[in-house]
Amino acid sequence: MPTYTPPLRDMQFVLHEVFHVADEFKAMPAHAETDADTINAVLEEAGKFAAEVAFPLNISGDAEGCTHNKQDYSVTTPKGFKEAYATYIEGGWPALSCDPAFGGQGLPHTVNQCLYEMLNSANQAWTMYPGLSHGAYEALLAHGTDEQKKTYLPKLVSGQWTGTMCLTEPHCGTDLGLLRTKAEPQADGTYRITGNKIFISAGEHDVAENIVHLVLARLPDAPRGSKGISLFVVPKFHVNADGSLGGRNPIFCTGLEHKMGIHGNATAQISIDGATGTLVGEPNKGLAAMFVMMNAARLGVGNQSLGLTEVAFQNALAYAKDRIQMRSLSGTKAKDKDADPIIVHPDVRKMLLTAKAYAEGARALQIFCTLLLDKSHSHPDEKVRKDSDELVALLTPIVKAFVTDNGHIATNACMQVFGGHGFIKEWGMEQFVRDNRINMIYEGTNTVQSLDLLGRKVLGNQGATLKKFGKLVGQLVMEEGVNEKMAEFINPIAMLGDQMTKFTTEIGFRGMQNPDEVGAAAVDYLRVAGHLVFGYLFARMAQVSLRAIAAGSTDPFYTAKLQTARFYFGKLFPEVQTLMRTARAGSKVLMDTDAALA
Repeated sequence: MPTYTPPLRDMQFVLHEVFHVADEFKAMPAHAETDADTINAVLEEAGKFAAEVAFPLNISGDAEGCTHNKQDYSVTTPKGFKEAYATYIEGGWPALSCDPAFGGQGLPHTVNQCLYEMLNSANQAWTMYPGLSHGAYEALLAHGTDEQKKTYLPKLVSGQWTGTMCLTEPHCGTDLGLLRTKAEPQADGTYRITGNKIFISAGEHDVAENIVHLVLARLPDAPRGSKGISLFVVPKFHVNADGSLGGRNPIFCTGLEHKMGIHGNATAQISIDGATGTLVGEPNKGLAAMFVMMNAARLGVGNQSLGLTEVAFQNALAYAKDRIQMRSLSGTKAKDKDADPIIVHPDVRKMLLTAKAYAEGARALQIFCTLLLDKSHSHPDEKVRKDSDELVALLTPIVKAFVTDNGHIATNACMQVFGGHGFIKEWGMEQFVRDNRINMIYEGTNTVQSLDLLGRKVLGNQGATLKKFGKLVGQLVMEEGVNEKMAEFINPIAMLGDQMTKFTTEIGFRGMQNPDEVGAAAVDYLRVAGHLVFGYLFARMAQVSLRAIAAGSTDPFYTAKLQTARFYFGKLFPEVQTLMRTARAGSKVLMDTDAALA
């Protein structure tokens, strides 16, 4: 059976020693009183909930799955899920980073992100029930009417109700311009909504008394394509004027998808048969409102893979220390045993360190992004807010795609450490691989994220935002460029930073002549950009660790961090050279292939 220990020491290192978040919060009136002790206390309790309540339900939830009743369209979650959710509400966890005006605790997004990393390590399928509510909350907070906010936000904040995002239809996934769900205006100002949605995570369940569906649909006079999409809030149960629940709204789960992983979460087929909804935001501007939820979800999906990478690594490391197989190539290490523990073998260490590096890099990136989110929402300086918002927009597709791709690499590597036992259910490793696989697909496939990064976020503004990130890299290079002890961490990012300008310009120029050139290069480009970001963050973590050791610290944590950084730059970061070469191979080798694909 697998185990899980919340990685509080590494979280505290990134939060307090690398990013000094408490000092950053002092500049934000809304969070000025959030100090390090408060953050640490909250995360310690969050870790207990994740490890002691959510984690024990992970394997059993996967084995049992959800049950759909075709007679009344209800869904029953696995044993213990409903009770765990009640405990979650009792602890006040849904309200952690929400606005106090609606019953929230008002803590920074940065703290909430760490909570959700631990929940995702513990049980990704269970965590999706409360997790999707945050996106619904953010969308309604940004675009909802006063009446919608009053009706829905307090219950979403408390966790009494949960939320979904209803986008995908049987004939359209990413291309939402093709959706057919209709919204007909009614005399009372509401809308009658009819259509079918699929792949709706947490679309029906028994953990909360009501579900707030955010549904994309078309008005009768809507323009064709994505410019004719509106957003509606459609509750499972009608809400009376006093806030109590009324009758059933005809939005039903007609079936559950049979999936590779996340069996404990209800991925629902939804039939909407004249359900009553209200418009969120402006007519035909639904995608703008929904993108608030989608961007939150994309950061959340990256966090899911971070969580799975961490828990897979922890279990693979413990196994590698215990399992004996063969003798070390450099001589016997465990003379009292018939063979050496497999951790002595170089390639086993490579697999373990790959997972460790990808977990620690992702944790630093997630905290960096949520700190930027807190600045974009709460900093009094308008320029800081704008710059932070632009950087989050740039980094969001990297978080979603790079971290989830790395999660696939890492969870597979950790399963490989177990050998044949990794393929067996009782060890839990194959579930981490299966659960992670969806993270590369939903909320926009990783290819879509790559096109978003290169086409929209980089070339769309002539690299202006990329240059802002490049300035952060440049500042670190200037600061540490003459420090010999930092050379192994600084030189690689300095070189890639210089190459990135030429690389981006070249692809952009070729794309102007043939747009397929952007499509052909995008996936490789995102991975190069991901390594630039990870490299910057690992260099910062190495900088802090070297300074701590120079100041006299004997804590082995800092030595471990330096060793992980050296492994990352030696074994993982050099991938960028191959990626730039394959990106430059162009579109011809892909598109001039009709005979090969006949």
